[in-house]
Amino acid sequence: MLTAVVTRTGASLTVQFVAAEGEETEEFHAEDCEFEPESETATECGEGPSPIVPEYKELAWGAGSFIVFALLMRFVLFPMLKKGMDARYSGIRGDLEGAEARTASARAEVAEYDAQLATVRGEANSRVEAARATLEAERSERLATVNAAIAERRGAAQADIDAARDAARGEIEGAVADVAARAGELATGKRPDAAAVAAAVSAVLGSEVSS
Repeated sequence: MLTAVVTRTGASLTVQFVAAEGEETEEFHAEDCEFEPESETATECGEGPSPIVPEYKELAWGAGSFIVFALLMRFVLFPMLKKGMDARYSGIRGDLEGAEARTASARAEVAEYDAQLATVRGEANSRVEAARATLEAERSERLATVNAAIAERRGAAQADIDAARDAARGEIEGAVADVAARAGELATGKRPDAAAVAAAVSAVLGSEVSS
């Protein structure tokens, strides 16, 4: 930013533009300006530099800086940025491919585990069915053995019962025949034939047993 410093020397007027630190200074000599001694103001003065129009060297420096920055962006910064973006994209893509590969491997392992589990379940069911069939066969065999033993014991018991019944029947028939013979002897005064009495008692008791 320029600061104007006006210096008057006689009839001439010197305008000095003082720039900030590090910038050049310029002087403008307004020798054509006329001043009245009483008012000390210039009535006519030549045209000085415009405060808003930039100088050519400022335009040159700005254009040069822009061109250098554009070339730096095009050939240095942008390739570095693109390289970093490509590396990041490649890393992300590699991570995604690795994740997909791990996912596929995990799914294959899960499928293999399910297949092995199904095989184990099938074998377990087969073994259970075989054990059930074996137990059922053993149960049937044992039931048949027990039923045969029971039937055998029942037959022996029935034979014993029949033998005891026959023995008791003989004794009962003998006792009844004696009682009947005694009763007939008491009724008729004559003892009846023992064979006839035994036959009659046997017929009577046989008919009762059959009924």
